[in-house]
Amino acid sequence: MKLFERHFGTGETVVILHGLFGQSDNWTSIARKLGEKYCVYTFDLRNHGQSGHSDEMNYRVMASDVLETIDGLGLDKIHLIGHSMGGKVAMLFGLTYPERLNSLVIADIGPRYYKPHHSDIITGLSNIDLSSLKSRQEAENQVLDFIPDFGTRQFLLKNLYRLGENQFAWRFNLPVISRTIENIGEAIDSGLCQIATLFYRGSTSSYIKPEDIPAILNQFPHAQFEVMQDAGHWLHAEKPVEFIETIENWISSQST
Repeated sequence: MKLFERHFGTGETVVILHGLFGQSDNWTSIARKLGEKYCVYTFDLRNHGQSGHSDEMNYRVMASDVLETIDGLGLDKIHLIGHSMGGKVAMLFGLTYPERLNSLVIADIGPRYYKPHHSDIITGLSNIDLSSLKSRQEAENQVLDFIPDFGTRQFLLKNLYRLGENQFAWRFNLPVISRTIENIGEAIDSGLCQIATLFYRGSTSSYIKPEDIPAILNQFPHAQFEVMQDAGHWLHAEKPVEFIETIENWISSQST
């Protein structure tokens, strides 16, 4: 599947992959700033944003989608950045198509198995009756009990868009995501990636733990690790200036 993409700037090519329930638009401010130095693309992964919907959703097909998209854009070697689910796509891409990479950045995710923990979100979103929905505020009111965090609600409801007057739809493919959610947590546990890889985590996040590091190094022997202090899983949104500086320093150090 060729993915929907947004493009910023010129120079060495950087591709950014979002996480579960996200979309390329979430990364526009980061991409625009990086676009002052680089040629930056943000992709909508399948079943997200403005990319196509499919009954098949797993890391193998998502990594293949990235390859098809960069081929279609005429890109050769890229620096690939992935956050959370997008980080796992990026890891598998590095294991499968290393010849297409200059470097990897994996933001706050490791290759290990993660138990699915989005049941309240999926239940809340599934309970919204889109056929009778009149406004985004009405949708927010309907999910308050399931998604109490304001920031998480706003992030998710950004995927709600109007098909017409008083007619709403989701950008993401909620039924397929709900059915394949176990695939999102699966481990990327086979193969050896010799590409220079930066694992960048938030200090208050539990997605990468100190005890994960030996296993990461076994699979990504050229991995380096950075910690953003006082930041959680959404490190790029919490401290965008620091995130951009770290990415620019990394790409500079890996440029060919």
